[in-house]
Amino acid sequence: MALTFPPRELYYNGQTHPASSGKTFQTINPATATPLADIQIASHADIDAAIAAGERAFPAWSQTPAIARARILHKAASLLRERNDEIARVETLDSGKAFTETSTVDVVTGADVLEYYANFIGGGGLNGETTQLREDAWVYTKKAALGVCAGIGAWNYPIQIALWKSAACLAAGNTMVYKPSEFTPLHAQTLAQIYTEAGLPAGVFNVVNGAGDVGAYLTSHPSIAKVSFTGQVSTGQKVAGSAAGNMKYVTMELGGKSPLIICPDADLESAVDGAMMANFYSTGQVCTNGTRVFVPRSLKTPFEKRLLEKIPFIRAGPLFDDQTNFGPLSSKVHQEKVLSYIRHGIESDKATLLCGGTGKPDVPKDLLDGFWVKPTIFTDCTDDMRIVKEEIFGPVMSILYYDTVDEAVQRANATELGLAAGVFTKDLNQAHRVIDQLQAGITWVNTWGESPAEMAVGGWKKSGLGVENGRRGIEAWVQNKSTLVDMCGSVATVFAKL
Repeated sequence: MALTFPPRELYYNGQTHPASSGKTFQTINPATATPLADIQIASHADIDAAIAAGERAFPAWSQTPAIARARILHKAASLLRERNDEIARVETLDSGKAFTETSTVDVVTGADVLEYYANFIGGGGLNGETTQLREDAWVYTKKAALGVCAGIGAWNYPIQIALWKSAACLAAGNTMVYKPSEFTPLHAQTLAQIYTEAGLPAGVFNVVNGAGDVGAYLTSHPSIAKVSFTGQVSTGQKVAGSAAGNMKYVTMELGGKSPLIICPDADLESAVDGAMMANFYSTGQVCTNGTRVFVPRSLKTPFEKRLLEKIPFIRAGPLFDDQTNFGPLSSKVHQEKVLSYIRHGIESDKATLLCGGTGKPDVPKDLLDGFWVKPTIFTDCTDDMRIVKEEIFGPVMSILYYDTVDEAVQRANATELGLAAGVFTKDLNQAHRVIDQLQAGITWVNTWGESPAEMAVGGWKKSGLGVENGRRGIEAWVQNKSTLVDMCGSVATVFAKL
């Protein structure tokens, strides 16, 4: 069977290189369960070579004036936008997300972050501070790049996450070795080639392919100064532990089990729309999803009724159809995981199944082998249920009913995770009070999910370390140097003759 795309090689020192391992894996179209391309797996020697390329490029790139770096990043953002639909089509085939999503969100929001940091550094955003201590003494600070950094991508937003990591990294003057997820690797070589075409010097952005063993070797390498990882909590803990033991900088964007609190006065239509976006957008494969929906008991009947009326608006089908807004899960392994949670919710948790379940949505015959799961809603859930406590990462909503807003807040915080949270209410004073009490790093009021380039995002508790995007995001990619200059002409000393 002919594959859709040619083999993907490694990319370092400004060009593609065949992997020396001689090993490959195939990336699969989730909608049809058919292979798309052979992906060459990096050996340890290949990873060493990619890191060495980054080391060679670092001195010149880190000393390149910020405005010159900004021009290159602007050019890359422009190329991404010019090729938006072409890249989005590949993302759809590789990730299983509908083209209506990848063409309007994935490439666009990644390019936005690239442009944001180009503007930031071009406008003096990396300038230090100067403080006059006294008439003849000053302190000034400088922000210095870290060195060669490792970026570990995730499979749910492949090119967007690659850009979220590389934009701030490169803008700050670092070089990067990037490993895409083995489930969605097709974007990585494309991004590397766009960076090169935009004028990025050879070795500044490099790509290695493979699974967890490749990532482990890369992130533990002694020449890596920082690790930026997006993925599940258990893996992130291992990566962070290894990095901390070797005094590496880290940014960790991990899992969530985020609460969405609907207050008694909330606009019902907006609340239902928010809950659906927080659970079914991107087939529920979003780490910030608000999968614990807290609803006042007084709204039980109207809320559930309106949800069921809107479920038909979730349209599974051919991924390039303009009407499709719901795709398959990313892989067979993940489909089986999500289905096991749904079965557990029905059989063991004994939650009430409002809609969905273990069957497949109605899709054309040529898509039946794909990794599809029905949008599923459980109601009458309790806090001790497994489907309520653990991250499912699929289109599964759990509705929990409460009596007072204070009770809802307390229950919302009763988790080891703290990535995102949100509230729907007409009372903005109440909204701010609730948001202030919710233990999460990303919060929304009367909306859900938008993460613009200007907004720093990162988790609390076990949901992560550090932030990405916004002004604070670039601080994770630099180290501070403080210098005190004394111009008095003599040195104060206690070692003087008595």
